[in-house]
Amino acid sequence: MEANAPPFKLILGSSSAARRKILADMGYQFTTMSADIDEKAIRKEKPEDLVMALAEAKADAITSKIQKTENLEKDVNPTILVAADTAEAIIPRVSIGESERDAGPTLLITCDQVVVYEGVVREKPSSEAEARQFMKDYSNGHAATVSSVLVTNLVTGSRRGEWDKVEIYFHEIPDQVIDKLIEEGIVLYAAGGLIIEHPLIVPYVKEVVGSTDSVMGLPKALTERLIKEIL
Repeated sequence: MEANAPPFKLILGSSSAARRKILADMGYQFTTMSADIDEKAIRKEKPEDLVMALAEAKADAITSKIQKTENLEKDVNPTILVAADTAEAIIPRVSIGESERDAGPTLLITCDQVVVYEGVVREKPSSEAEARQFMKDYSNGHAATVSSVLVTNLVTGSRRGEWDKVEIYFHEIPDQVIDKLIEEGIVLYAAGGLIIEHPLIVPYVKEVVGSTDSVMGLPKALTERLIKEIL
């Protein structure tokens, strides 16, 4: 491990390009894993409870994947390679839980986000028509993002999590801008079809009450604090 590297390994449990960029900008090296859970099967009345429950479910799913991989590796017998007069044992890789006792823990970050508009929770649009309606609603209006971050220490099993809320106010968003965003397709993969970092939408963002990185899916300050708390 490099001298400047942190005394832990990091896994980002998300396929989000925005979250990957934010974590990289924070100076961390990390690997990524996807939870592949049915998010619609998890329902909570309050948005704050929903995003935390989803982050927990993602952490459970990824932890289970890692444990299954470790168990498979433990079951594999060493392979003996015979070459000329020598024999070498090819030993299976050591599991995360065993190796990290010497090298430091592995931390897993899982996240979720929803948009709240007029008290109603919005997740990723189910269609282009729904995405278009979402953006029309935001025009000359406002919405809020509720984002969760959960950090799991894969050696001890301990977890620290919290949610963050940001209010976003918009100027009028022209129909042609909405059409271009729909055509690009990026809004179909964003909670509530809401993005504020895209060059097409930036001129129409009036005010952000909170951090932009939180709106993009990973609040930096909260993530840093949770990492420190879990170590």
